Amino acid sequence: MKASLYEGNKTFSIVEKEIEAPKAGEVRVKVAYCGVCGTDVHIYHGMMDKRVNIPETIGHEMSGVIDAIGEGVAGFEVGEKITVRPLDNRLEEASDKGFGHIAKKLKFIGIDSPGAFQQYWNVPAFTLHKLKQETDLKLAALIEPLSVACHDVRRGRTKKGETAVVLGGGPIGLLVAMVAKHKGANVIISEVNEIRINMAREMGFEVVNPAKTDLVAYVEEKTNGRLADVVFDVAGVQPALDIMTEVAGIRGRIVIVAIYGEPKPVNLFKFFWKELELIGARVYEKEDYEESIRLITENNYPFEKIITAIKPLENIQSLFEMIDSTPDGMKFLVDCNA
Repeated sequence: MKASLYEGNKTFSIVEKEIEAPKAGEVRVKVAYCGVCGTDVHIYHGMMDKRVNIPETIGHEMSGVIDAIGEGVAGFEVGEKITVRPLDNRLEEASDKGFGHIAKKLKFIGIDSPGAFQQYWNVPAFTLHKLKQETDLKLAALIEPLSVACHDVRRGRTKKGETAVVLGGGPIGLLVAMVAKHKGANVIISEVNEIRINMAREMGFEVVNPAKTDLVAYVEEKTNGRLADVVFDVAGVQPALDIMTEVAGIRGRIVIVAIYGEPKPVNLFKFFWKELELIGARVYEKEDYEESIRLITENNYPFEKIITAIKPLENIQSLFEMIDSTPDGMKFLVDCNA
């Protein structure tokens, strides 16, 4: 079988490996598609070389079909379509309070252990989620990032009739917007990139360019002065932190989706003045995956428009180079068994 290896220095190689039998408690998956996550791009840029066991096969936004079942695994059959929730919480402790998805010793499969940018992948059976046979495996590679969005929206307690402002119209921002819309919220996306603005509008979203239009005044007018009930910071830049406390209304909820690697200034006075809530959101839980699977299977939203390009596994190097040269791109997929 073919597998990719991240070698460091912005380099992937393709190697031939033996197809391994699954160990007890494992399932072997024939990988169909695997999306490139922002974390994978960080790995490619060398930002996680101290964490990744180089050379390593990475990747975790995947879909596939069960190819073989290890000893002691029940409830699965060869040929079933599946996706993997790539969280290994087997070192969870009582002090984690039952939140295994953010356990202190959580291992992220595809980063801390081998991932899905290969033709066959052996994974712990407890990470699997079944898909219906009619599920499009190409779209199913979006289940993992969509699960992030489902978790974000759930953490924000987003309800029907509320106004949700999404700061950032990239792939996760658009998925958050779709899930919030699915919950019945009135969604406004804030984005400065004109290509992404046009894409979001083509998907039916209301979009504001804050470099051209006063976002707070716009939302204020749209809501008769109430402003946003829930704000999602997906942009991960200081201007988003500056505006989030302004565009949130009284007792508004602010969900931090973006990852900030260092402390940033935030206007804490606004939390006092308007009784705001600041909510953290990290990865997903089982129920978020199940909701994501339902949304992908029903396919009532323009998920396919988010896919910018698909390349075969042999071309993974050029795909990552394309991502670097396509800042307006959204989701890029690797076809692992083309």
